[in-house]
Amino acid sequence: MATTQVSLDEYLRTHYEPDCDYVDSELEERNTGELQHSLTMSFVVGSFGAQEEKAKLRALPVLRLRTSATRVRVADVAILPDKIPYEAVPSRPPVAIIEVLSPEDRVSRYQQRLDDYRAMGVVNLWVIDPIRRRAFDCSQGGWQPVDVLRMTKPAVEISLDPLWKKLAELHS
Repeated sequence: MATTQVSLDEYLRTHYEPDCDYVDSELEERNTGELQHSLTMSFVVGSFGAQEEKAKLRALPVLRLRTSATRVRVADVAILPDKIPYEAVPSRPPVAIIEVLSPEDRVSRYQQRLDDYRAMGVVNLWVIDPIRRRAFDCSQGGWQPVDVLRMTKPAVEISLDPLWKKLAELHS
């Protein structure tokens, strides 16, 4: 994967299509744009959005997050409290992050991304693999298989069965 070096200020002033991560002065491409990836993100945003008012949360797709002084990650879906001080690129940890794997993603590279979110203070961290129809809770550092995205504060549960059915319909 090719990288380009830029300053943090230049990165923050520039619009990239598709958006990319900023890691220690280098731009890192993200894998996006496939139907399964987009459908999965849409499902997650819609599922959290349906609980937005009750849980006082916002589900925001493709959001830049300042995970440290030298890193900005673009989360597939970030779940933020609905009442937080405005920052164009939030530096406060979201309530949750949901990342969606693409066929080209490598676990070792993804682990660094997850480590950045944990170091930022993200408590709920999930990875969804739409190709294999599996999801993982990565909040504690491992990859624990789950069938439900579950948070306790606020209490939110998202069953993944409807997503798996939608993905199966794509191939039928």
